[in-house]
Amino acid sequence: MTQSTSEKAAAPPLPSPKERRRLREALSLTEDQVASAVGVTRATVRAWETGRSSPRGRKREAYARLIGAVADSPAPPTPPPPVPVEAPGSVAMAATEPDEAVKPEAAEPDEAVEAEAAVAPEVTERPEAPEEPPGDPDPGHAPDAPAAAFDALYQYAASALFQQTYLLTGQRALSRAAVTKAFELAWERWPEVAVDRDPVGWVRAAAYEYAMSPWRRLNREHRRLDPPPEAPASRALLDALLALPPSYRRTLVLHDGVGLGLPETAAETEASTRAAAGRLVTARAAVAERLPEIAEPDAPAGQSALIHEHLGTLARSRPVAPLPVPELIRTGSERKAQLWARTAIAFTVLIVGLTLITLATAPRKYETPPAPAQKVGGVPPVGGPQKLTPQDVKLRKKLGDEVFHGPARLVPKTG
Repeated sequence: MTQSTSEKAAAPPLPSPKERRRLREALSLTEDQVASAVGVTRATVRAWETGRSSPRGRKREAYARLIGAVADSPAPPTPPPPVPVEAPGSVAMAATEPDEAVKPEAAEPDEAVEAEAAVAPEVTERPEAPEEPPGDPDPGHAPDAPAAAFDALYQYAASALFQQTYLLTGQRALSRAAVTKAFELAWERWPEVAVDRDPVGWVRAAAYEYAMSPWRRLNREHRRLDPPPEAPASRALLDALLALPPSYRRTLVLHDGVGLGLPETAAETEASTRAAAGRLVTARAAVAERLPEIAEPDAPAGQSALIHEHLGTLARSRPVAPLPVPELIRTGSERKAQLWARTAIAFTVLIVGLTLITLATAPRKYETPPAPAQKVGGVPPVGGPQKLTPQDVKLRKKLGDEVFHGPARLVPKTG
């Protein structure tokens, strides 16, 4: 136990999955290069950068040194001078320089992003995790802390997520169901969501996946489209969004609507940064065909600001559907979890019962079936009555029809 604790303490800390990807791209390293250097596959590196898994042991240390998460030598006991303190800022700037060569729209200044967020904060402002409520000194209220944190997250992000989901689907009923299902899943996995660096992003990804799943088309209620907006510009923008493929639509809403950076958008859509940049350019061109004023600015930052403004107007044109209170979300999630658990138990009991019945009724010993009888030297086998020939059938019928005139039956006399 002491050894494992010491190894965990000696393991170098790693940044968030999105930060790992940003650091790798800042060093102009591909996934294949990192996989070859660490000694793993490309799929493993992608899993590390999407948060599905984390490196361990020596691979963790080698991966951290490769992407620059830790220094090559242990830090001295004295505090670093003021100049190295600014190193993280320089790394962040270096991370944006390669993106500028491939995708000029990724080089938007922070002031532009803040100005965009001020246009429609309820839709496009990137929500941060709500502050946790202060701890209750009374230990009797400790079990209520997760529920209070979940309620705060729900009240903080539910309305904005509904408007963002409406931009992806154009249906208020489907958007309401997606947000509800996403928060139910978040409460079911609350231990995982509570320690996530971006809990709002976790719920947003779940809501987007549910809303854009092709299986939702099987629901008759979700096939009906809502009436189009009255404003011509909003109607044209919604038509342009719905005409885009789901991945392109999601990329445009995340980057130009929510305000995520291009690496973060690529990570959330599970695509490479170059692929996300291509989708963004194509989506902007498709929207510009419906809205010519978006094509007027030459700079990508100006186009992004105009799309941001139109997306905010479209989202505000539809009132937020009445969402259930967080208590209903939590109780509904718990009931579904209990139902699934009971169903799994019942199915397991059924399988065990059928197995026991099969074991009780199955034969204990295998008996070889007798071989079919065959003729030997033209002599018919003694395997039972043979099939009558037509002559035998005719003779049997003739004998049955004739009257018997033979002697009477002999009965033995007794005594």
